[in-house]
Amino acid sequence: MDDKTDSIPFYKQQGSEIDLFERAWRNRLPLLIKGPTGCGKTRFVTHMAARLGLPLYTVACHDDLTAADLVGRHLIGDGATIWVDGPLTRAVREGGICYLDEVVEARKDTTVVLHPLADDRRILPIDRTGETIKAAPGFMLVVSYNPGYQNFLKGMKPSTRQRFVSLAFDFPDAAQEEAILTGETSVDAMVAKRLVSIAQAFRALRDHDLEEVASTRLLVYAATLIRDGCDPLLACRAALVETLTDDPETAVALQEVINATFGR
Repeated sequence: MDDKTDSIPFYKQQGSEIDLFERAWRNRLPLLIKGPTGCGKTRFVTHMAARLGLPLYTVACHDDLTAADLVGRHLIGDGATIWVDGPLTRAVREGGICYLDEVVEARKDTTVVLHPLADDRRILPIDRTGETIKAAPGFMLVVSYNPGYQNFLKGMKPSTRQRFVSLAFDFPDAAQEEAILTGETSVDAMVAKRLVSIAQAFRALRDHDLEEVASTRLLVYAATLIRDGCDPLLACRAALVETLTDDPETAVALQEVINATFGR
């Protein structure tokens, strides 16, 4: 199913993920999405929030993220101290989606605040104000992470992970990825086909010459530049080669694949 309207961001369905998301939302179940960088996790959540007509609060998780960054904090202004809700609290109050991107990057003590929201209680205790908020009916907690980094950085605690329904994402097959590029950027179908073939060649180098492979996101960037009139070799160099490696020899090898694909 293809969805592209003025209000709903383009998203190319790969399987049953839309149906599962809607069922999880209707039944007030939290959702975990796992998959490689740039495979469409964030776009999917953005698409679903618009599709369901829900406010979306996205948090890019990192090592310094604190519970206060999610829940809120007291601020001083005009001689008074006021409480300001964080994105998680706003989503809980309004009945929106709170999306924690790369949740395993957050500190363990931060993710503990998610536990009472990710079970049948659906509550958010705020220690600093003494308030306990019952999640509004439309509220949904969605988290994502890249399992490819799990062994090198952090993993999700079983006590947290087992509170979620989970979806596994991967890069789409060639036909779907071509459709994504044409649908997202309106680039010529033959250009889309060539870009996808380049990505597939690069992905064969996973765990060898490249730490990260060419994502669908990077292909969209390259297609966008080409559609704007940029030379395909330059567009691929900027969006793919220079983004994926700093090693001169690897860059030369990748550029050779691009040159061969575009017949230069």
